[in-house]
Amino acid sequence: MRPLTDNCPKPMLKVKGIPLIEHHIKKLVSQGLCDIVINTAWLGEQIIEYFGNGKAWGARIQYSEERDGALETAGGIANALPVIGDCEYLLVVNGDIYSDYDFSSLPALTEDIDIHLWLTDNPEHNRTGDFSLNNGKVLPLSEHGDALTYSGISLFRLDYFKQLKQQPKIMPLGPLLKEASARGRVSGSKLSGQWTDVGTPERLATLNK
Repeated sequence: MRPLTDNCPKPMLKVKGIPLIEHHIKKLVSQGLCDIVINTAWLGEQIIEYFGNGKAWGARIQYSEERDGALETAGGIANALPVIGDCEYLLVVNGDIYSDYDFSSLPALTEDIDIHLWLTDNPEHNRTGDFSLNNGKVLPLSEHGDALTYSGISLFRLDYFKQLKQQPKIMPLGPLLKEASARGRVSGSKLSGQWTDVGTPERLATLNK
């Protein structure tokens, strides 16, 4: 995203004059999901200064600061466990996507499921997809089902991350999702509506148009 992110963290890039992450926060609060933890790394102080404790948005915002550099998604969540505290489920929303999903219909996780993923049609930059979706079950790409892309929105049992404490601090989420899907522990649904992975200045410009 450089040069746009030279002086601005990616979640603070604006869509319709509003930071990407603010779109998510407003939608979460509108559905009563007010307890929010934000992982911060590059220029994270800008996010903290902008949102503060979240009161102006009707939220209760806490921060998990990755002071020595980004820990990737799974590593960042494991690092944030002391801030997250004691709860049963964790809704994860990537700060560098745009979606008009309203979070009003979160699924219940059955005993045999640890994770629910929202998948979307494959964008131009990921034509092969990430997973297959078959009758509500997320499977590795090699198995039967529609090939789709992980949207960056997911629901976890918090216990799933508690067991990762002994793993390396820097830890991407993708390999863990693929391992869990191979064990049949992941459900999924297809995301409807608008979605963009804001990974380049060109995609951000297109989204704003």
